[in-house]
Amino acid sequence: MVAKFRECLAISKQTAQNFDGERFNLTKLNVLDYRKQNQIEISNKYAALQNLNDNEDINRAWENTQENIKTSAKEGLGLTDWKQPKPRFDEECLGCLYQRKQAKIQWLQDPKQSNVSNLNNVRHEASRQCKKKKNGIPESYS
Repeated sequence: MVAKFRECLAISKQTAQNFDGERFNLTKLNVLDYRKQNQIEISNKYAALQNLNDNEDINRAWENTQENIKTSAKEGLGLTDWKQPKPRFDEECLGCLYQRKQAKIQWLQDPKQSNVSNLNNVRHEASRQCKKKKNGIPESYS
């Protein structure tokens, strides 16, 4: 008896894409003056690296090169600001969810057809309001 077995590692996409490092403002490189200034700074730092010992460890030389590029980019280009997510859950959503809870309690106490239709309407409205907040649709489109 022969069996084939394949194992797949489960990797969360969100954790794989998280990046805690620094992000440089690369849009400044579209401007010719900033680009030339950055090239000059990096070439000056490389000229200083060439004066180092040739028998230095290759890993140490690579670390020096990385540090020189990062410091020149940080000085010349600057860092980008992290975008803060817009708050999606606010008092309006909380009010809709409270109304939905009250309608459900009312339906549980008295299961009439009018309470069922009221619960369905309130559920629909709460869902619609929360989706509008999530998608960023302004109130004027209602």
